[in-house]
Amino acid sequence: MSKRDLKKYLAELNKEQLEEQIIELYEKFSAVKVYYNFVFNPKEETLLQECKLKISNEYYPAKKPGRRSKPKMRRSVAQKYIKHFVLLGVDPFIIADVMLYNIEIAQTFSSENVIKQELFFKSMFNSFEQAVVFLIANGILNDFKTRILAIHNQTIKQKWHNEPEFNAVIERFEY
Repeated sequence: MSKRDLKKYLAELNKEQLEEQIIELYEKFSAVKVYYNFVFNPKEETLLQECKLKISNEYYPAKKPGRRSKPKMRRSVAQKYIKHFVLLGVDPFIIADVMLYNIEIAQTFSSENVIKQELFFKSMFNSFEQAVVFLIANGILNDFKTRILAIHNQTIKQKWHNEPEFNAVIERFEY
């Protein structure tokens, strides 16, 4: 069904029928429920703190008694939150904060631990590039320029082999 057909169909329904359909969608589909819960009670700050905790647990897992917790370092955890926030329509400043936080916590971890997986560095570069594109697209690059440059400086300080790729992204928006 096209959007045009949907609009035509909805125009034919009376108010009660529309309400019934929305309630049915709310009950059947968890995504609709999550969306309406967010729209009527955003709690963006709570979502942000929960998200940052989950991301930091990827690098610094909570200690469990009697078990040694190994960091998983999965970029996908942050990506899932970012995608979820975009779908909900969360403020771009919060989304950008999450994007950069993901890279910053990974850099903090890599400054304390030797990382041999090539995929880690490639993944962090992809996150960096995605964040810069997002910041430019939303017109908020200048608000986050300091953090972007700090991330780049860490790639230099930690001697990341893919630092030139980070530098190339920086050079694109500085000129």
